[in-house]
Amino acid sequence: MPAEHGRLLWIDGRLLRGREAAISLFDRGARDGEGLFETLRVEGARAQFWTRHLERLVLSAAELGFPVPPSPSRLAAACDELLAAENLRDAVLRITVTRGVPGGRPTRAGCWIEAEPLGGRLWSGTRKQAARAVISRTPFQPGAIGRHKTTSRLAYHLAREEARAAGADEVLLAGEGGELLEGAVSNVFARFGDELRTPPLSSGILPGIARAVVLERCRAAGIHAREAPRTVADLARAEEVLLTNCVQEVVPLGALEGRAFGAPRLAPRLLAEFRAAAAASVEVR
Repeated sequence: MPAEHGRLLWIDGRLLRGREAAISLFDRGARDGEGLFETLRVEGARAQFWTRHLERLVLSAAELGFPVPPSPSRLAAACDELLAAENLRDAVLRITVTRGVPGGRPTRAGCWIEAEPLGGRLWSGTRKQAARAVISRTPFQPGAIGRHKTTSRLAYHLAREEARAAGADEVLLAGEGGELLEGAVSNVFARFGDELRTPPLSSGILPGIARAVVLERCRAAGIHAREAPRTVADLARAEEVLLTNCVQEVVPLGALEGRAFGAPRLAPRLLAEFRAAAAASVEVR
């Protein structure tokens, strides 16, 4: 039996394992991909950037017309219960909220929480601080809901298959005109001289929490960073390219499409800044 079949999940108020851990096929999250999720890094049994993650989840749910999800306090208690039951201190939590089964009055959001060891989710390039990436051959369009973290992930997963086929950690996505957008599971920063640039949110990309933290810490540290449209061709001139998300944190590219990068200049400093912000965030819950 695959290991995941024995995993414990929190589903709508109960801890369930294996085949018991199931949701209704009539749930709109299962049938139509009408779900939202947040993925959190946990260290020492404390979830990092908890408030930011929950704010994004609740705001997206409200904007997209989801039923009211469980309260942050209930979700926090559920996460603690699941981590304790699985005896996990360093982990990755995924909280998923769906639009539930239609027809009820009122319709209730479906919700489940998963936890797995942190080590199993880290890229090889994260451990080495030198990730490998490729550029997707398929033009990408985030669409009207690209700025929401939905469970409708097929386009992103298909792009990630390109990375897996190339033995890379991540795939970078670009629009029809070659405009650099984001990674399949990350945001992208590129350094040109003394300036760090990242694609603008106006392009429809996900407003990553790690992305926002890096921009904030750059301002506080006096590092020149800004949003600016760029093409994937511009990356040939970049002196440093960084990928960010809350699980992998800040990871410099060691290679992109076969081009090797030298030792990163900003990445070690930004990683230290990011980790300081993450440590401070666990006090807010």
